[in-house]
Amino acid sequence: MLQFANPKRFMDATAWALPWLAALTAALFLGGLYLSFTAPPDYQQGDTVRIMFVHVPAAWIAMSGYAFIAVASAIGLINRHPLADVAARQAAPLGAMFTALALITGSLWGRPMWGTYWVWDGRLTSFLLLLLLYLGYIGLWQAIEDETRAARAAAILALVGVVNLPIIEFSVDWWTTLHQGESILRKGGSQISPVFLWPLFTMAAAYTALFATLLLVRMRTAILERRIRTALMEAPTA
Repeated sequence: MLQFANPKRFMDATAWALPWLAALTAALFLGGLYLSFTAPPDYQQGDTVRIMFVHVPAAWIAMSGYAFIAVASAIGLINRHPLADVAARQAAPLGAMFTALALITGSLWGRPMWGTYWVWDGRLTSFLLLLLLYLGYIGLWQAIEDETRAARAAAILALVGVVNLPIIEFSVDWWTTLHQGESILRKGGSQISPVFLWPLFTMAAAYTALFATLLLVRMRTAILERRIRTALMEAPTA
């Protein structure tokens, strides 16, 4: 995959792949939404269970998106690949969006289930910290004019912030919390009925495809903007 670190090869490959990826995203969302609306109400949660099909995939993408940024940042710091910093920078607003979506939908689910929109427990607090890390990463890029220095500072923040991911994952085991423990990918099998797992996994695949599609679009746009700036700087003045 490192061959696509070359901007020209990346642009050529993504120009072919993007339409197919966008079509896959649309198909997965259509299937996921259909399964979500046709799933029966839960015996405890009622129709509120449908929020899970939006909330859980958003939380998964929020965490995996930050992990992606950390890996891309490490590659940018160590190997100086041309697109590593571009990929990390362009993924950050998407990750922040999915993190905010997970927090909002979690609060909407929490009100009827817990009787409150928010509690300062380990899972919710660490997830709010994830949003702040995303915003801090984006802010560093905006605050430092020199792109090389900005990339280095943002990469260091991304790598330091990785410690928050296991805290999010294991917070329900480490501390007493209203948030339920792992009920899907757990030892002994899932506690969720297959009638809910199908829409959940389909929506998770749709979110993943959407993240990839939007990331490629943003990366292509960033590369084209850089080419335009370079062309303008090299253009002879009258």
